[in-house]
Amino acid sequence: MTDPASPRPTRFRTGGLSPRKPTRFSYRPDQQERAALADDLGLIALHALDLTGEVRPVGRDELLLEAMLTATADQACSITLAPVPAKVSEPVRRRYVAGLATPEGEETEMPEDDSLEPMPEVIDLAEIAAEALALALPLYPRAPGAEFAQLLHAGDGVAPLSDADLKPFAGLQGLAARLAGKGEPGPDDDA
Repeated sequence: MTDPASPRPTRFRTGGLSPRKPTRFSYRPDQQERAALADDLGLIALHALDLTGEVRPVGRDELLLEAMLTATADQACSITLAPVPAKVSEPVRRRYVAGLATPEGEETEMPEDDSLEPMPEVIDLAEIAAEALALALPLYPRAPGAEFAQLLHAGDGVAPLSDADLKPFAGLQGLAARLAGKGEPGPDDDA
């Protein structure tokens, strides 16, 4: 019987996993590990993180990792830098296949199944949790009520440009309306 206070493994050698039954895991980093991960991901704080699931064999040359990632964190608002709470609850799935070649070169075709990866020597739960968390967090978090302010700059006697003035095809739309209203002959009309 194992001691519940003893640390659970966070890395599994793929060659050492059972070829017949699943290996269950629960990865919960301590406060120092969460602080380091928060720093790596540019978070204000990472209050909780849990990656719980299993790795099971599928056929002779394939392993399937299925887990649930839950986390609570504080991100900086992309406008005001105020703390914005974030809750994550995402399924995580990885299929590791032996003999799968890693794509090389500039132009690589993405596989239909984006969970498909070459079989690693070691499955690192901390690395998987960090990657899944980075993908699940909002890219541009906003604090409630935070909005972009519209700034107008122009010299004396010059009308400032508005957002509508900066749209490249806005002038064409007005020109088309004026031409249609005047009834001027078009290029296909007989003069």
